[in-house]
This record gives sequence, structure tokens and C-alpha cells, in this order.
Amino acid sequence: MTLPRGFKAKAEREALRLRNELGLRDTDALKVEALAEHLGVKVVSADRLIDRTRLEDLERVQAYAFSAATFQINNQSYVVTNPLRAPERQTSDVAHELSHIMLGHDLTEVREVNGMPFRTCRPDEEEQATAFGGTILLPRTLLLDAARRKLNPEQIAAQYGVTDEMARFRYNTTGVAKQQVRGSRTTNTWGAKA
Repeated sequence: MTLPRGFKAKAEREALRLRNELGLRDTDALKVEALAEHLGVKVVSADRLIDRTRLEDLERVQAYAFSAATFQINNQSYVVTNPLRAPERQTSDVAHELSHIMLGHDLTEVREVNGMPFRTCRPDEEEQATAFGGTILLPRTLLLDAARRKLNPEQIAAQYGVTDEMARFRYNTTGVAKQQVRGSRTTNTWGAKA
């Protein structure tokens, strides 16, 4: 599956626009809770809605079957998160769900795991939400700034509160990794361009 033409560039512009609306610089860390509030979306931990043991049972039956989900109730959007996930993973999950909302995706497909129904989107919409969610958290301008400061993906993950996997994914798919390799080849040990 591939993203629609121009999707990545539009996502980058939108990520920077959202930061601007939140009063952040392009290189500031974005708190998904602040973005959710800005969008009028409520974020709720699933263990406030059901007993935590049900979540643990689901995890045993099918690991990672539930990370986060979006619901519309009385014209209010809710993102329900899985408290069993690490905070960094929850950040990515909320960004992904907020992306579905901002992209206007229709949660139409229902799947059932261990007697629990889950609504989901089409695979192409899932890919879009994954790409946009990552861009919201780590736009290319932020990654370029981090690379200039000699931060590797693990250090970027720690500084910006995302998973190592998310930082590596964005670092590699935005071309920042290749750009840094090319830049390091043209600089001699004294720091001057060769």
C-alpha cells in the first residue's frame, strides 16, 4: 500500500501548523494530551471504563490486539488508551487516533477479539494515520534539528517521549538519516567542508 501523492508533504505542513496553534516552535516536543484538548478530544484510560483484568485477559489471548480506539458519543470524540502500554507507546497510539479524527476517517469495520468488539478503519486509512501520527510527533524539521545536534534516534526518542521504534522509523523514512550520512562524508575532522 502507498500513501496518496503529496500526503507526506501535506502531513509535514499540518504538523507544523498544529505546533504553531499550540504555541510551540517547530522543534519543541508535542504533548498529545495538549493536542487532544486543542482538538476537543477527550483521552481516557480503558481501565477507567472496564476492569483492568479484562485488558490483561485480552492481552494474554492476543498480544497487542488493543492499543487505543476512538469513539464518538453524543458528538464528543474520545480516545481510549490501553494502560498496559508504556507511556511512549501510548503517545504514539493517541497521535495515531487523533490522526484518524483529523483526517476524517470513518470507523466502519468491526472486529471481535475474545468477545470484545473493536471498530477499525480500512488498511489504507490505517497507513495514513500511522504516517500522520508519526509526523505530528516528529516532523522533519524537528528531526533535522536533532540530527544537527548529533542526537541519534534513541536520544531523540528519549527527548521527545516517543518509542525508539517511532524515532528510528521517522529518522529513516524522512531522509534525515541519509542526509546526515552525506553531510558527514563532506566534512573533514576540523569541521570544515571538504
